[in-house]
Amino acid sequence: MSSEGAGAPDARPLFSGASPREVAADLAPLVAFRQEGLPLEAVKSLVEERLLPHLMRYDAPSFHAMFNAFPEEGAAYGAGVALAWNQGVTNWQVSPGGAVLEELCCRSLCRLFGLAPEAEATVLYCGSYANQQALYLALCHRAERAGFDLATRGLAGFEDPGRLAVLASEDAHLSLKHGVRILGLGDEALVPVAVDARRRMDVGTLRNTLEELQGQGARDVFCVVATAGTTSAGAVDPVAEMADVCAEHGAWLHVDGAYGLAYGLVPEWAPLFRGVDRAHTVSWDPHKQMGVPIPNSILFARDRELFRPMALFSHYWNRPDTEGPNPGVKSVPTTRPMAALPLVTSILHQGLGGVVERLRRPLEAIRGLYEALLHEPDAEPLHEPDTGILCFRMTPPGVPPRELDRLQEQIYGAILREGRRLISVTRLGGRAALRAVAISPGVTAEALLETVAEARRMAGELARSDSEGPNLQGEEQVQ
Repeated sequence: MSSEGAGAPDARPLFSGASPREVAADLAPLVAFRQEGLPLEAVKSLVEERLLPHLMRYDAPSFHAMFNAFPEEGAAYGAGVALAWNQGVTNWQVSPGGAVLEELCCRSLCRLFGLAPEAEATVLYCGSYANQQALYLALCHRAERAGFDLATRGLAGFEDPGRLAVLASEDAHLSLKHGVRILGLGDEALVPVAVDARRRMDVGTLRNTLEELQGQGARDVFCVVATAGTTSAGAVDPVAEMADVCAEHGAWLHVDGAYGLAYGLVPEWAPLFRGVDRAHTVSWDPHKQMGVPIPNSILFARDRELFRPMALFSHYWNRPDTEGPNPGVKSVPTTRPMAALPLVTSILHQGLGGVVERLRRPLEAIRGLYEALLHEPDAEPLHEPDTGILCFRMTPPGVPPRELDRLQEQIYGAILREGRRLISVTRLGGRAALRAVAISPGVTAEALLETVAEARRMAGELARSDSEGPNLQGEEQVQ
């Protein structure tokens, strides 16, 4: 089921448009487990009739909401093989081919992204886990510098664990907050750094913050996180300049490239990602831009020795004297699927040239949307896009500025209820914004502008309704 190529407009809804309660009622027969089993054909009918209408059609040109995509053909083949063989590839003994393939794939990816010869990578379930592991590795590194082993002594080894801090953009992903919580550091350990007009971290503010925190001895900044493609706006922080600052202050640099890293393979966009090879660790989610099935995430380290704190051995599993590679000594999962295979078969099928073209199309679509909105009197782009995301606001004449936040939320709700196209909503600089994301290569600037036209129509209807009586309060309307 894919419509990645160009074609006639698809009039089908993206999903049923049903409410959560209606969806639950439709799905109830699927979880009414019985003593006797059903014939497989009956199970298929239930799924097709009850579930599929409520799933989202990520491949449609009118889906502009999140980082999801249907599998690319080569990836779908690899995923089918991985599912049929159901290999656990944590170590050599359980799946010789699967374990070696993951190791070889990781090394090839290090070369593809221009990392150092001693770089290494591991496969994880999602970018959030990759970011969390990166913070742990950074903390282990700081403990080593303090003269103790974090794995043995834990946070108690630090003279004052409350001084430990992580600096990240104010637009950084929420997984970093999960990370400091899981490490036992608490939310106060995550210090936000201001962004500039393009939503990139301001390097001058980063430098001043580091000097202020460390100069006064108030905090021990053990990690700085650069985001290469922020979730809200797709902004790419200035990694090379941040690497300079981190080198001066002895801080670990992690790049959260879960969303954006692959766009560095597109020649016109490559300069944005200058300096990534200098980071200690880098995360990436191929299941976003590459059309590779979930789960599929990668954590890179610029030196394979940086993964050493993850290694655990036992008498029956990951034995230190075992022949062959054990991917499980580089990351937590002791059961992992053969997630590398769909990525390998996808790149083989498309070729690197095809991969670059797939990545380029949504970037060009968002750039086209931005340039068009610059000339629209009732739409305001909130930033110049770095990658495949643009946040904007509808600003119809006659709507007071104080009502614009509420209007964006209402436009989003109305589009969602109609179910024919989808964008998302976020907040930038304290203001509500509509957020257009292009992931599928089938998304074009024309398709994005059609969504803006729908938003314009709804804004007009909502504004007229409000002038006749308050109706921008979020009450659900019957379609």
